[in-house]
Amino acid sequence: MISIHRRSDSSHGRSAAAGAPKSRRLFASLALGGALALTATGCSMISPQATTIEYSAAEGANVYESGPIQVRNAQIVANEDGSEGNFVAALINDTDDSHTLNIEFGEGGPTLEVRVPARTTVSPGSDEDEPILVEDLDALPGTDIETFFQSGDSQGELAYIPVLDGTLDYLAPLAP
Repeated sequence: MISIHRRSDSSHGRSAAAGAPKSRRLFASLALGGALALTATGCSMISPQATTIEYSAAEGANVYESGPIQVRNAQIVANEDGSEGNFVAALINDTDDSHTLNIEFGEGGPTLEVRVPARTTVSPGSDEDEPILVEDLDALPGTDIETFFQSGDSQGELAYIPVLDGTLDYLAPLAP
């Protein structure tokens, strides 16, 4: 015959209260781990990701809302006193119609009109296209000039275009 003896929890050599410190330690470990995880990653939860921010990865500025003509890497290479400079950019027309890009440098400053044929890119300052001289500029190298771009039926866009000088070897041929 087999006899079965049942023991109560107190007969195991520990009381019911003895299990409590173990669960507290587990809870404390989990809380500490959670706090460390939040400390290590907390900033990235509220900071913008740099890879989601659009920017121009060149000297010039890109203008996205000017209308059907896209403006890329727009900049001015000016003389020392900033009285005149050459407008340099890539102007892209992906449409089936020719469009004119209207550009105004500064409030009430000099203006340009550049005609861009359908399905072409005009690049003032490239080997194919001469830079466009902007007279009465009044913008020193090292500053940005507020510039308004508009083409087609769009309202246009205000952008800040960098004014550079010919100090760097690759910009020297573009200086007026």
